[in-house]
Amino acid sequence: MRVVIADDEPLARERLQSLLADLPDVSVVAEAANGEQALHACAELQPDLVLLDIAMPGLDGLETARHLATFEPRPAVVFCTAYDAHALSAFEAAAIDYLMKPVRPERLAAAIERARVFLAGRGDAQGNGDGRARTVLCARLRGGLRLIPVEDIHYLQAEEKYVVVHHARGEDLIEESLKSLEEEFAARFVRIHRNCLVARHELIELRRGTAGQVQAVLRHGKQPLEVSRRCVATLRQDLRHL
Repeated sequence: MRVVIADDEPLARERLQSLLADLPDVSVVAEAANGEQALHACAELQPDLVLLDIAMPGLDGLETARHLATFEPRPAVVFCTAYDAHALSAFEAAAIDYLMKPVRPERLAAAIERARVFLAGRGDAQGNGDGRARTVLCARLRGGLRLIPVEDIHYLQAEEKYVVVHHARGEDLIEESLKSLEEEFAARFVRIHRNCLVARHELIELRRGTAGQVQAVLRHGKQPLEVSRRCVATLRQDLRHL
């Protein structure tokens, strides 16, 4: 079993490394000091299990777990934390176990066995975590990934099996469905077409194109985007409240 350890405390990582060394068929392939490093390591190395602290700088463990739930193949996640107040959120984030620090050897061994069971049936349960919208999206790149702040996204456009994220620094592809993104970020994005979601704050006006079709003009758009007839009424209502 290939394991990534993510904890901002070097001594905590060292302890887990030592405990895992005593377990058969387990190898630590990377260590990370925060959630962003953990995501990069998982994108590159595709571990079976991530031992994940919750209270970390930047991306905390819960948000990191929500991103890991979208990975394919999806790693098992076990939280290792000094606080029991996050237990419910941890399991809502699809963690398979929750270990309290200092981690006891027998509890870690039991978590490893639960991970083996999860890996045997991996893919049966997917999700984006505890119901809260993420603050960044992950775009897979050759050799790593890019984190895109959701607040920097202008619009999202479906293209075959990918979604193109148009944001303040350019464009990136993500492997998520437009429907799931619409559900997760309903407060931020509005559908203008079956293949396009636009950030509400980007909408400036609706206008008629030369062929009579309705188009959405964006604050940072290079060109207007086509609006489907079924979305026009909703968009007009949204614009009245902007």
